Parts: sequence; structure tokens; C-alpha cells
Amino acid sequence: MKILVINGPNINMLGVREPEYYGYETYDDLVEMIRNKAREISERKYNEGKTDLKSKVFVSFFQSNHEGELVDTIQKAKGEYDGIIINPAAYTHTSIAILDALQTVDIPAIEVHISDLNAREEYRQISYVREACEACIMGQGLEGYCYALDMLCNIIDES
Repeated sequence: MKILVINGPNINMLGVREPEYYGYETYDDLVEMIRNKAREISERKYNEGKTDLKSKVFVSFFQSNHEGELVDTIQKAKGEYDGIIINPAAYTHTSIAILDALQTVDIPAIEVHISDLNAREEYRQISYVREACEACIMGQGLEGYCYALDMLCNIIDES
């Protein structure tokens, strides 16, 4: 099972940018955390007797501060990935293009936000991409990505 984790603008600045919202862990810490979770899920599936290739979880990562690159990456995921975890960051509130791309590729996706957008400024409470996602996890810190990975693997397994 191949999962693509996509992060939008400023996620590369984790650990530096507004630690009161995003904490002190870095983008590299986030990548390592998700890779460890993928290994854990793969091991769990193996221990349950699931030994086919689809039971092994492979994760790839992409981060960009540019909307068009995010759209291009989503489009290229069609036929290559089984699921997408996406934190469009600031583009959550502005990008119909990312919504359109997610709807076009028809790959199960989960939206993730490190902070709780409902407790933030009013304009941050709008999500254009949510319409194309199976679920939205927010306010769980970086751990929210791990919850999303677990949830997405279950969705894919059930399909």
C-alpha cells in the first residue's frame, strides 16, 4: 500500500514557526514519526497473517510552498498511490485548485492540520479541500498524521 503525504506552505518551517500552535518538532521529526508509524502498521498486519504486498505500508513525502506544485503532485499520484494524507496549510482556506485535483484523481485522502483550526481565526475555519477528503484530523499536533495514516490504511483495506 503506497501512501503519499503532502504538506503545503511553511510546514518545512516546523520547529521555528509559531511554536505555540505547531510545537518545536521539525519537519524531519514529522517525517520520521510517520515512517515509524508505517512500519508499526506493516508489522501489525504481518502479525495478523497479512503477508501480501498490499499489507506493507510505504510512505512518500512531498512539501512545497507553491500551489501549482501541490496540484501537479496530486495529479501525478493517480495510478501511483493508494491514498493521500494532505495538509494544504494556508491553501486549505483558498485553493479550489487543490480541491479539484483531489476530486479528479479519485484517491482516498485525509486532511490533517496540526493546530485546531476551529479555535483559530475565523478565516482559518474554512476548508475548500475537506469536500474531497474522507476525514479531517486537526488539533492533534504531529501525531494527527499518524492517526490519519492508521485511518487511511483501514479505509484502503476495506475498499
